[in-house]
Amino acid sequence: MATQFLVFAFYWKEAKQEPKMMTFPKFLSATALSAALMFAQPPQGMGPGMMRGGGPGGPSVENRVDRLAQFLSLTDAQKTQATTIFTNAATAAKAAAANLSTTHDALSAAVKKNDTVAIDQAAAAIGQIQGQILGIESKANAAFYAILTPDQQAKYDTRPGFGPGGPGPNRMMRPRE
Repeated sequence: MATQFLVFAFYWKEAKQEPKMMTFPKFLSATALSAALMFAQPPQGMGPGMMRGGGPGGPSVENRVDRLAQFLSLTDAQKTQATTIFTNAATAAKAAAANLSTTHDALSAAVKKNDTVAIDQAAAAIGQIQGQILGIESKANAAFYAILTPDQQAKYDTRPGFGPGGPGPNRMMRPRE
């Protein structure tokens, strides 16, 4: 946002110093540059995984359990179990993701060197880590699903993109049962 303001302020200052108004091409280029900078920002609150805590990457365990409790009318015992399940999964997912940043850096370095062997190795390592995280999250979802009553399971299954198999676009690609 600050960069967008600086770009606009630069063109505005330049236009005020000239005896005529800001020309349309300058205005258009300032608008296009601001839009490009805005869309280059990562979306807030989005990211892979649901187990990473509050902020980017997903909701906190407490928020997730609160939403599920409200939607499914969970008992206090179920809330406690769900909190334990999702907290353990979040801890395991964070541990698995600890090497992800380093591996992405290695991939970037391999790309810059055109080192195809290192690219394959880093890509495989990233895929393995992401697979581990998906497995952790899916096991947590399965454990949570198992503590639900049949009525709660039926209601949980009605949520778009949720139910057994967890959230996400891949659920839409699976064949109907």
